[in-house]
Amino acid sequence: MADAEPTTLHGGCLCGRVRYEVTPESNEGYYCHCRMCQLAFGNTRAPFFNVPKVSVRWLTEPPKHYASSSFALRGFCPDCGTPLSFEYRESARMDLSVGSLDEPSRIKPVSHFAVESRIAGWHADDGLPGTRLDEHQRLMQRWKDAYGDGVVPGIEATRGA
Repeated sequence: MADAEPTTLHGGCLCGRVRYEVTPESNEGYYCHCRMCQLAFGNTRAPFFNVPKVSVRWLTEPPKHYASSSFALRGFCPDCGTPLSFEYRESARMDLSVGSLDEPSRIKPVSHFAVESRIAGWHADDGLPGTRLDEHQRLMQRWKDAYGDGVVPGIEATRGA
C-alpha cells in the first residue's frame, strides 16, 4: 500500500502560525483510540501517520509541546490549539495528525490502535485490524519504566491518581 515514490506533503494548523512539510515513507496511517489521544484531540479517536523526525521540516515555527507523560510530547499550535504531532522523547520517529495535512486524503487508514478504549457508539466497523495497547510490548515497557511495574497506562497514571 506504500506510495511508489515518496511525495512531499504540506500541512499546518488552523490559523497558519505553524506550517510543515514532510516526505512520508508511505501513505499509511492509523487511528489511535487511547483515552489520552481522545482528550488531546477532543474527539473519539486521533488519526496519525508515522514518519522519521528528520523528515519533518517546520516552515514557520515548530509547534509548542505538552508533555502528556514523562516520555511523550504532543505538539500543537499555541494560538489556535490544533493538534499536530505526537512523539516519544527518545524515538527517531514521530506521528503527525492526518487532519493537519493540506490534503489529508493522501493518507489511508490501515489499522486501529488502543481498541480497548474505542467508544462503541462512535465506532463504524471499517474492517481494519485493531490492536490493544497492552499488546504493544515496547509501549508497555515505557509505561512501566516511567511509572512502575503496576502501572495502568493512561491519564490516571500521568496525573498521579
